[in-house]
This record gives sequence, C-alpha cells and structure tokens, in this order.
Amino acid sequence: MSSDPDPLGAGAGRYRWVMLTSATIVQVGTAVLYLGIGVLAGFLQERFDLTGAQTGLAITAIGIVPLFALIPVGRFLDHHSERVIITGGALMLGAGMVAATLVDSYVALLVVLTVTGAGYATAQPGGSKVVAAWFPAHERGLAMGIRQTGLPLGGALAAALLPWTAERFGIDSALLTAAAAAVAGGLIFYVLYRPAPVVAESAYRFGNQLRALVADFRVRTAMWAGLTMVGAQFALLSYLMLYLRDVHDIPLTRGAWLLFAAQMSGVLGRVILARWSDHLRSGRLPAVVTAIAATAAGTFILAALPGDVPLALLYLIATAIGFWAFGWYGPWVVHVAETADGRAVGLTLAVSMTANQLGLVAAPPLFGLIVDLADTNYRPAWAALGIVLSLTALRVQAGHRRTPI
Repeated sequence: MSSDPDPLGAGAGRYRWVMLTSATIVQVGTAVLYLGIGVLAGFLQERFDLTGAQTGLAITAIGIVPLFALIPVGRFLDHHSERVIITGGALMLGAGMVAATLVDSYVALLVVLTVTGAGYATAQPGGSKVVAAWFPAHERGLAMGIRQTGLPLGGALAAALLPWTAERFGIDSALLTAAAAAVAGGLIFYVLYRPAPVVAESAYRFGNQLRALVADFRVRTAMWAGLTMVGAQFALLSYLMLYLRDVHDIPLTRGAWLLFAAQMSGVLGRVILARWSDHLRSGRLPAVVTAIAATAAGTFILAALPGDVPLALLYLIATAIGFWAFGWYGPWVVHVAETADGRAVGLTLAVSMTANQLGLVAAPPLFGLIVDLADTNYRPAWAALGIVLSLTALRVQAGHRRTPI
C-alpha cells in the first residue's frame, strides 16, 4: 500500500468522492425498483389473488436473469467502461417497470419482471468495481460501506413511498415511481462518471480465471455467506409486512414503516460494519459471521413472538434485525473485491454475486410455501430460516479459519 495519503494524485483523489456519490446514487435508484417489488408484495397479492408461494415467485422473477447474466456482465466490466454498462442497466429497469403497468395477468407479470431483471445484473458488480478502483485499501471498507448503503436506503425509500403511492393512486403509479428512480440514478451516474486514473490490466483467459475462482475456498466461503444472507434479506423484504398484517393485524401501509425502520438501520449497519472491518487484523469475514449469527437470532425471535406484541417492541425488533440482516453486505463485498486478482475484479464480484441471486430466487417462494403448508403460520418459516443462518455462520467461520492472514 502506498504511503501517499492520496495515491491517485490530488485532483483525481478528490474526485473519488464524486465517483462514490454517483455510484451510491445509481444504487439507490435501482434498489428502489429492485427491492420495491418485494415491498409491493402485499399489493401484488391482492391484485392478482395470489398464494404465499405465488407471491414469492413474483418477487424472485426479477432476480432470475441476473442469476445467469452476472458472470458474463462481470467479464464485460473487466474489458469495457462501466459508464454505459451501468446506465444501460438502469434504463432497462425503468423500461421494464413501465411495461409492468400494462399487463393484466399474473403470468404476463412474471414474464415482464423476469426480462426486466436483466438490467440489475450491471448495478451491483459495476458500482462495486468502480469504488474498488478509485479507493486505496485503507479507505476501501468505509467507501464500499457508504456505497452499499444505497441498497437498504433504496429499500427504505421504497418502503416509505411505494405502499403509500399504491394505496392512494394505484399500484401502477407505484411501479412508475420506481421506474423514475432507476432512470434518474442511471442518468446521474452517466453524467458524473470518469474512469479511474490507474486501471489494472484486465487481460485473462476467461475459462481459466473462472475455474480458479470456483476452486478458491475464499470465494466459495463468500458465496455461501452471500447466498443465505441475501435469501434472508428477501424473505424479510417480501414477508415482513405480510407477517405483520396476518399475525399482528398491522395494515400494509403501517407495516411498511417497520420495514423502513429495518432498512434505515441497515444503512447504518453497512457503514459501521464495513468501517469495523477496516480495523480487523483477522480480515473482514468476522464482521460477516457476526451479522449472520445476529440475523439468525432475530428470525428465531420472530418465530417465537405472540400476536399481541406492542408496536414499539416490534419497531425495536425490526430495527435490530435490519442492522445485521442488511448491514452485512458492506464488509462482505470488500472481502470479495480484495480476494480478487486485480485483473478480474469484475468477474470475481459477479461470480460471488451469482450465489446471492440464487438466494434471492430461492428464498421467497420457499418461505411462502412453508407459510402456505402451515396454514398461514409464519413460525415454521422464520424458524427454518434461523436454522439455515445458524449453520451458515458455522460454515463461514470454519472457512475463515483456513484463510491466511
């Protein structure tokens, strides 16, 4: 690491904060849309008369294409400018939401959401690659934590705006609001973008590099953590409001404010946990393991709660769970970026985030299916999620012990 506090040079070094701001803004805009589908789950359920499993499938539809597209996108990011790739993805998300307002059947909605999801495959790895390129190692955790606040902040904005908009003006207006947020974020990024002054040589053999990543136990450990924690995130996004409605008799619009509290707590979590990881001598994974274990404890609490819990206590629980369940991503993504060969940061991020997409695709419909099989009883679903998270914490901790310091 260079001893120069501003290794990029004075002017370029200062501009890194502009790049961080633009990468965060585009993440917020795309997250309002991407996470907004989960926030609107109750309204979609009512509009199309869906079961719990069908509701979960509608939410995960937007994550299906990124599951397969992230790796090609990562390869593309290592060879081309992030400006057009990220902005193009944001515009595609916006166009997809406009199309979603025109459908009148559940099957058509699934098709539109599935195609729309391709646009999100650029946002996460692209923005993370931008920040990793612009910031030196001693600032990278803080910078990536700030950038990654875009996801829960976007989710919080979605929780605050979209249910209210859907109730007052209809769900189509809520979808158009989400589309506008994604497009605005993409255009701002396009205007402010500059390539990093120092760019690593990105030539590598794709097949060899991909096989090396899959064989690397550090990457596999990160993938396992990402798969289960993203699954937990989207279970909370998709079903917390429905759980509050069905178990605690809290209307969807009021339940959205508990989700808002969880997301805003996650904003703090992403910065605090990432900054904490900057000071951990044993690497960044201990912060991730702590977050996984704390999220597991939170889901067990939800499984055990009776139906007559005071609203203030529910807010406290939602806030505590949100800090860990949404905050883990900050140190996780820095760990992945620092694990990468400098020539293949985009591909490494994309491979790891592919596992995240698998969690997104699988968790909501499975969670909803458990709720359906239990006759709208959420206890078994929350408990099952807690067990999976507990096992994951043990698995990731074991993998961390193998990592050379």
